Amino acid sequence: MPEKQGNLSINSENIFPIIKKWLYSDHDIFYRELISNGCDAITKLKKLDMMGEFEIPEDTEFKILVTVDPDGKTITFKDNGLGMTFEELDEYINQIAFSGAKDFLEKYKDKTNEDQIIGHFGLGFYSAFMVADKVTIDTKSYRADAPAVHWESDGGQEFAMAEGDKEDFGTEITLYLNEDSLEFANEYKAREVMTKYCSFMPVNIYLEKANAPQEFETIDASEVTDRDVVVERTVEEAKTEERENENGEKETVEISPRRELAKIHKRPVPINDIHPLWTRHPNECTDEEYKKFYRTVFNDYKEPLFWIHLNMDYPFNLKGILYFPKIGSQYESIEGTIKLYNNQVFVADNIKEVIPEFLMLLKGVIDCPDLPLNVSRSALQNDGFVKKISDYITKKVADKLTGMYKVEKENYEKYWDDLSPFIKYGYIRDEKFEEKIKDCILFKNLEGRYLTLAECLEENKEAHENTVFYVTDEKAQSQYIKMFKDAGIDAVILTHAIDAPFISHVEQKNEDVHFLRIDTDLDKAFKEETREEDKESMTAMTDKLTEIFRKALDNDKLDVKVEKLKNPDIASVVTLSEEGRRMQDMMKMYNMGDMNLDMFGASESLVLNANHPLVTYVLDHADGEDTSAFCEQLYDLALLSHGSLSPERMSKFVTRSNDIMLKLAK
Repeated sequence: MPEKQGNLSINSENIFPIIKKWLYSDHDIFYRELISNGCDAITKLKKLDMMGEFEIPEDTEFKILVTVDPDGKTITFKDNGLGMTFEELDEYINQIAFSGAKDFLEKYKDKTNEDQIIGHFGLGFYSAFMVADKVTIDTKSYRADAPAVHWESDGGQEFAMAEGDKEDFGTEITLYLNEDSLEFANEYKAREVMTKYCSFMPVNIYLEKANAPQEFETIDASEVTDRDVVVERTVEEAKTEERENENGEKETVEISPRRELAKIHKRPVPINDIHPLWTRHPNECTDEEYKKFYRTVFNDYKEPLFWIHLNMDYPFNLKGILYFPKIGSQYESIEGTIKLYNNQVFVADNIKEVIPEFLMLLKGVIDCPDLPLNVSRSALQNDGFVKKISDYITKKVADKLTGMYKVEKENYEKYWDDLSPFIKYGYIRDEKFEEKIKDCILFKNLEGRYLTLAECLEENKEAHENTVFYVTDEKAQSQYIKMFKDAGIDAVILTHAIDAPFISHVEQKNEDVHFLRIDTDLDKAFKEETREEDKESMTAMTDKLTEIFRKALDNDKLDVKVEKLKNPDIASVVTLSEEGRRMQDMMKMYNMGDMNLDMFGASESLVLNANHPLVTYVLDHADGEDTSAFCEQLYDLALLSHGSLSPERMSKFVTRSNDIMLKLAK
């Protein structure tokens, strides 16, 4: 075999600095690149065997062995795939990216960490030079007459090739790490990175530490295989025990039989599962297997609600499992993870160009061999094929939910509180999902029943046509809930942060439908009808009480309304127009809570019940000694039933309450 030295054909002197600095966004990705190359080599050799062009030896165990040597500062990747001839090594390794390298450098010279663009120009192997000062390759082709080849490069542009001494087919790549990358030779770091990228690659992958002391295990001698190294054979004699039989007589009973044991070198355990659950047909998978897979992959020990197994071969190949996790009550706590794979090789988490944005709240895996291993997000954004994948996933999720609504209504209602944030977010963010799911959205009413929007409107059309009242805090709004129940008026529970934008979106899609919070302007059902002859006196009462309360509360802009409420136990409540309250919520969301609501043309109203004795007392004792305290107390009590008081008002409220009780005690 001729020896060969020369310059790598890359049309540039700067490709290695570029590779080292920014070609990959994550330096640990060289593990994925080199191991997946080994997987490809083994897969190709298996195909040659199937085609009759190569016969795999009977005792062959296809595997990839990664050996870390922290003392020697090296990492070795060894596979028993098809290997390379001298000519193939020269073509695939020395001529980096062929003529494409020049185009590559020109196209990406000004970019830094924007995309994972490796692989577009055949540069996967060269990720090794991000962490290594020197790389060697020892390879032998599966072809019987092909000699072994040794190749090495010190990370510049020079390389050297010569005949090698490797005896078995396959490839062995050794990285001599630079001083900045020694952590990758640490066994625990290597396991962490390999678990991240290689947990489901289709070939068994083993990790070992060089020069580590040999570990042993003892097994039944009958379980020894040809691959086991037996260190010692022993016999464990049968164990007996004296027991009393049915007749009260003592007899000797064997409790464990005689066993022949073998002490062997501990069998290596692959770090990956070569047959992940998503590669199997849904009919072959049990519920327990789905749950175990979920726990293993996502480290979440709360059981998922349910899952969707994706299995599609045409017009594109896509498999995966999407889990609906049990979600907390706060939108901020929803954190999903969708892991994207290419032929069982991990690509990235949460690629929003492939996974519809609203599905990011789920947890799951998606394997699509038709996508590039190294995802360029800028390329995906304009890829019509990727859009079809995204649409397919959306359709499958919507079909699962609508099918459950129609066929498993009881389960659907049981899951609704956990499902609703996800479904509502999808309803807002994705038009196709919205169209499919709109009739399956439920609202829980005050009695705990689940109703669709159409059912809510139908059941309450006589009391309030095209209007849905809702509750955002069952404790804070308990007084209003009682008022509604007493008046026979229904409302729905909407306590999640997603509900505010959700109901606005529903109103946009249904122009005649309006949502009003339960503590908004009081419905006529709560009031006695004012007779014509009483209107003048009610106006006078309102004017006088407005003057009294504004003075007592030192607020000349306070809006006071006087109504004859049907419930005589209610003295005062605070209401806020729906528009004003939504503006208030929006300002809080954008940290604008200190802005004055009046500038938006909305403010709170203090509603006083003309049928309550405290209100009539204030009216009759405008200049009384305790009137001012009563006004403040009525206002604060109204605020408390509406929500909460500011720390300053709460302090004054407590002090004032104590003073009132002391006066009553005298």
